[in-house]
Amino acid sequence: MGRHITISPITRLEGHGQIDIVLDDDGNVEDCFFQVVELRGFERFLQGRPAEELPRITPKICGVCPGAHHMASAKALDALFDVTPPPAAIKLRRLFLDAHIAHSHLLHFFALGAPDFLPGPEAPKAERNVLGLIAAAGDEAGRLVLRARGHCQRIQGVIGGHPIHPVAAVPGGMSKALTEEERDTFLPWTSEIVAAARLGLDVFREHVLGNERYREMITGDVYRHETHYAGLVNDDGHVDFYDGRVRVIEPDGSELACFEAADYLEHIAERVLPWSYLKFPYLKAKGWAGLTDGPDSGLYRVNSLARCNVASGMATAGAQAAYDELYETLGERPIHGTLAYHWARLVETLYCAEAVHEAVRAPEITSPEIRTLPTATPAEGVGVVEAARGTLYHHYETDREGMIKAVNLIVATVQNNGAMGMSVKRAAEHLIKDGAADDAILDQVEMAFRAYDPCLACATHALPGQMPLRVRLCRGSTVERVLVRG
Repeated sequence: MGRHITISPITRLEGHGQIDIVLDDDGNVEDCFFQVVELRGFERFLQGRPAEELPRITPKICGVCPGAHHMASAKALDALFDVTPPPAAIKLRRLFLDAHIAHSHLLHFFALGAPDFLPGPEAPKAERNVLGLIAAAGDEAGRLVLRARGHCQRIQGVIGGHPIHPVAAVPGGMSKALTEEERDTFLPWTSEIVAAARLGLDVFREHVLGNERYREMITGDVYRHETHYAGLVNDDGHVDFYDGRVRVIEPDGSELACFEAADYLEHIAERVLPWSYLKFPYLKAKGWAGLTDGPDSGLYRVNSLARCNVASGMATAGAQAAYDELYETLGERPIHGTLAYHWARLVETLYCAEAVHEAVRAPEITSPEIRTLPTATPAEGVGVVEAARGTLYHHYETDREGMIKAVNLIVATVQNNGAMGMSVKRAAEHLIKDGAADDAILDQVEMAFRAYDPCLACATHALPGQMPLRVRLCRGSTVERVLVRG
């Protein structure tokens, strides 16, 4: 009987999980499980509440992704009440969401993702964190990133009513206009947000692309999966975080589907496996084939690299140049290297920073015309935005009094669940040989999921704080391990 390696808790992510690696008698990887051992209950306890409360409740799903849930919920209510917000309200929502994405992407790269490269997996654990990164990149870089993230949070707070618990988006628009004085406060901040985004790209070029070993990790086989990809694109085919159609492409880059948010159930289904409380979405057109990649698998990926892969480009000049550099350098389209998610995330950071810089200078951003009052009887509505971690679906059904009857939330991390499981297994198979698995090797296994920037709090929730889980791994009639959590 072989042995097990358990990485628990997994590190530098939002939420809680573990990796359980099963070795055979020769010390090589026989199987590997990316396990999430919590249960999400939001869909259930939202039932029976007035629909208009949901944009104020759903941001509590996660302290990292509240802005995305606030916007998706508001858009679902727009559809539910059959009302279209005025242009100024949509501009405010876009400004809020772009600031939210920029803040989240800066957080992930500099605090969670980049320490895998600066100082790197061989560094002591005590240095493999944001402090180690600042030591490598310089104090002023750290100060700039902290200031820029603070600016993004303050912009969200002014527009949304609170940076972490936003309340301003309502059916048909926004509850509060942006004043000229508030806009003037934003103006000097946006240049630093753009500078921080450019800094991230510079750090990546110098310390990751400039390192032959890391470049090989991005382009090689250890972290590669040829999958389908999905993400929002606007009418110009550009990445769009607030609105558009969901485009799905095959592993070869050809289009498989392009659908409106309201039609998502025609294209996406979810699978439940007994060893995780996180579901496994897949494409109905392909069907469920398990945790496998390739053109015949129904698994697909979302998040930064997926958005870049399904889009034709970016809507701002600097981000478009960075986008072109990404594809010209790696020389394939779509890009399948999982670690390239970090680079794509930085391209998006520059896009959002430039979009914020432009939006606060638009005259109409301070228009008082920010809401169209609903008049229709509520029934059913779907709202979709791109969260930092990928496409986010909110689907609500009500009775004629506007009380919630059913809720379906498909969050970004859930859609990447199957891919994360495949990625950690592939990395473990390549890196662990003859039972050798030191700290540096296990950190490289963790790198496989960290590239996705998973948010397990969005994906799962346990009302009592813990849930019992029993996993039995069997070979024939022999029980190799019984794993209990609870």
